[in-house]
Amino acid sequence: MKTQLIDTSRIEAMMAQLKSAATRPQGGVNPVATDAGTTSTKKVGFGEALKASLDQVNQTQQKSEQLGQAFMMGDDKVSLSDVMISMQKANINFQATVQVRNKLVSAYHDIMNMQV
Repeated sequence: MKTQLIDTSRIEAMMAQLKSAATRPQGGVNPVATDAGTTSTKKVGFGEALKASLDQVNQTQQKSEQLGQAFMMGDDKVSLSDVMISMQKANINFQATVQVRNKLVSAYHDIMNMQV
């Protein structure tokens, strides 16, 4: 059984992506003006960024499922290649998410085992 499907550089890249998503304003909202007249962006916590990432993975999987069902129902607008590509994207997103989860659990265990 393979225990490491994605190398650590890809996990680190995904973590960097999560951090950049956390600093980006959500929904195209313009930066909020403060009393001093300067602009600042709303800080997004790690939990919110993680939830947004998981929601995106969920949406990818649902889209893949919908395309598969449309193809099985005989929809001429959906090709087999579109269905297969969508399923592979959903699978890759899910596998990357599992690897990030594994890395987070490992980091949690490392922190909990530290001597204070």
